[in-house]
Amino acid sequence: MVRMKMAETIKQAHEVIEQGHIRVGTDTITDPAFLVTRSMEDFVTWVDSSKLKAKILKYNDKVEFRFNS
Repeated sequence: MVRMKMAETIKQAHEVIEQGHIRVGTDTITDPAFLVTRSMEDFVTWVDSSKLKAKILKYNDKVEFRFNS
């Protein structure tokens, strides 16, 4: 996560993973010891409902608007 610029430090990456903000493919990862292979690196993303993701997008002026119908 540090190499992908999703976290600044390893400690921060550890905390974000434990809190459930990261997914690999369709699976939410909460174990910091989860091994991500090179073929899986492209599928590491934020969980859609992550408040941390929303805060980062808002900071970067890339807010995703969702309308509940």
